[in-house]
Amino acid sequence: MSGETNLQALLKTMSPKLNEGDYVYCTVSALNNFDPKEIIGLFKEEEGWTIILDKQLADKLGLNYTYVAAWITLTIHSSLEAVGLTAAFATALGNEGISCNVVAAYYHDHIFVAKGDAEKAMMALQKLSN
Repeated sequence: MSGETNLQALLKTMSPKLNEGDYVYCTVSALNNFDPKEIIGLFKEEEGWTIILDKQLADKLGLNYTYVAAWITLTIHSSLEAVGLTAAFATALGNEGISCNVVAAYYHDHIFVAKGDAEKAMMALQKLSN
Protein backbone atom coordinates (compact mmCIF):
# COMPACT_ATOMS: atom_id res chain seq x y z
CA MET A 1 0.00 0.00 0.00
CA SER A 2 1.63 3.22 -1.12
CA GLY A 3 0.95 6.54 0.49
CA GLU A 4 -0.55 9.75 -0.86
CA THR A 5 1.76 11.95 -2.96
CA ASN A 6 -0.60 14.73 -4.05
CA LEU A 7 0.23 17.78 -1.91
CA GLN A 8 -3.28 19.27 -2.02
CA ALA A 9 -4.82 15.96 -0.93
CA LEU A 10 -2.22 15.60 1.81
CA LEU A 11 -2.89 19.07 3.17
CA LYS A 12 -6.67 18.70 2.99
CA THR A 13 -6.77 15.33 4.77
CA MET A 14 -3.65 15.35 6.99
CA SER A 15 -5.84 15.34 10.16
CA PRO A 16 -3.31 16.23 12.87
CA LYS A 17 -3.69 14.28 16.11
CA LEU A 18 -2.14 15.44 19.39
CA ASN A 19 -0.85 12.37 21.24
CA GLU A 20 -1.14 12.27 25.03
CA GLY A 21 1.99 12.75 27.11
CA ASP A 22 5.33 14.52 27.23
CA TYR A 23 8.25 13.37 25.10
CA VAL A 24 11.98 14.01 25.28
CA TYR A 25 15.04 13.56 23.11
CA CYS A 26 17.98 11.87 24.83
CA THR A 27 21.34 10.64 23.66
CA VAL A 28 22.87 7.34 24.74
CA SER A 29 25.93 5.38 23.72
CA ALA A 30 24.25 1.95 23.90
CA LEU A 31 20.74 0.55 23.77
CA ASN A 32 21.23 -2.32 26.25
CA ASN A 33 18.85 -0.92 28.91
CA PHE A 34 15.94 -0.18 26.57
CA ASP A 35 12.87 -2.19 25.71
CA PRO A 36 12.20 -1.52 22.00
CA LYS A 37 8.45 -1.30 22.76
CA GLU A 38 9.12 1.80 24.89
CA ILE A 39 11.09 3.70 22.23
CA ILE A 40 9.13 6.27 20.22
CA GLY A 41 11.97 7.14 17.85
CA LEU A 42 15.56 6.10 17.33
CA PHE A 43 18.34 7.34 15.10
CA LYS A 44 22.02 6.41 14.97
CA GLU A 45 24.35 9.39 14.76
CA GLU A 46 28.13 9.51 14.76
CA GLU A 47 28.11 10.72 18.38
CA GLY A 48 25.70 8.07 19.67
CA TRP A 49 22.03 7.08 19.59
CA THR A 50 19.33 9.75 19.63
CA ILE A 51 16.30 8.28 21.32
CA ILE A 52 12.81 9.77 21.69
CA LEU A 53 11.03 8.55 24.81
CA ASP A 54 8.14 9.28 27.07
CA LYS A 55 9.41 11.81 29.62
CA GLN A 56 8.34 9.64 32.57
CA LEU A 57 10.47 6.76 31.31
CA ALA A 58 13.46 9.04 30.74
CA ASP A 59 13.10 10.34 34.29
CA LYS A 60 12.83 6.79 35.66
CA LEU A 61 16.02 5.83 33.81
CA GLY A 62 17.84 8.99 34.96
CA LEU A 63 18.43 10.25 31.42
CA ASN A 64 19.32 13.86 30.66
CA TYR A 65 17.26 15.98 28.27
CA THR A 66 16.84 19.66 27.54
CA TYR A 67 13.63 19.70 25.50
CA VAL A 68 10.14 18.55 26.49
CA ALA A 69 7.90 18.07 23.49
CA ALA A 70 4.36 17.36 22.46
CA TRP A 71 3.92 14.75 19.73
CA ILE A 72 1.57 15.44 16.82
CA THR A 73 0.83 12.76 14.23
CA LEU A 74 -0.48 13.61 10.76
CA THR A 75 -2.88 10.70 10.35
CA ILE A 76 -2.88 10.70 6.53
CA HIS A 77 -0.75 7.90 5.04
CA SER A 78 1.79 10.10 3.27
CA SER A 79 4.24 8.66 0.78
CA LEU A 80 7.93 8.97 1.57
CA GLU A 81 8.18 10.36 -1.97
CA ALA A 82 5.62 13.14 -1.40
CA VAL A 83 6.98 16.58 -2.25
CA GLY A 84 6.17 19.71 -0.25
CA LEU A 85 4.31 18.43 2.81
CA THR A 86 7.14 18.97 5.28
CA ALA A 87 7.85 22.40 3.81
CA ALA A 88 4.17 23.38 4.04
CA PHE A 89 3.64 22.45 7.66
CA ALA A 90 7.09 23.66 8.76
CA THR A 91 6.35 27.03 7.14
CA ALA A 92 2.90 27.23 8.77
CA LEU A 93 4.41 26.46 12.18
CA GLY A 94 7.38 28.78 11.59
CA ASN A 95 4.99 31.63 10.74
CA GLU A 96 3.55 31.14 14.24
CA GLY A 97 7.02 31.13 15.82
CA ILE A 98 6.88 27.38 16.52
CA SER A 99 9.93 25.18 16.11
CA CYS A 100 9.25 21.66 14.88
CA ASN A 101 11.24 18.45 14.82
CA VAL A 102 9.97 16.03 12.20
CA VAL A 103 10.12 12.26 11.94
CA ALA A 104 8.91 10.86 8.63
CA ALA A 105 7.95 7.25 9.25
CA TYR A 106 6.58 4.73 6.75
CA TYR A 107 2.88 5.58 7.22
CA HIS A 108 2.78 9.01 8.84
CA ASP A 109 4.68 12.18 9.56
CA HIS A 110 5.26 12.94 13.22
CA ILE A 111 5.92 16.44 14.49
CA PHE A 112 7.46 17.23 17.86
CA VAL A 113 6.93 20.78 19.12
CA ALA A 114 7.74 22.39 22.46
CA LYS A 115 5.11 21.25 24.96
CA GLY A 116 3.94 24.82 25.55
CA ASP A 117 3.29 25.29 21.82
CA ALA A 118 1.10 22.19 21.36
CA GLU A 119 -2.31 23.84 21.14
CA LYS A 120 -1.03 26.72 19.01
CA ALA A 121 0.63 24.17 16.68
CA MET A 122 -2.60 22.18 16.38
CA MET A 123 -4.49 25.36 15.44
CA ALA A 124 -1.88 26.27 12.81
CA LEU A 125 -2.00 22.76 11.32
CA GLN A 126 -5.80 22.69 11.29
CA LYS A 127 -5.82 26.10 9.61
CA LEU A 128 -3.38 24.82 6.98
CA SER A 129 -5.62 21.81 6.38
CA ASN A 130 -8.73 23.94 5.71
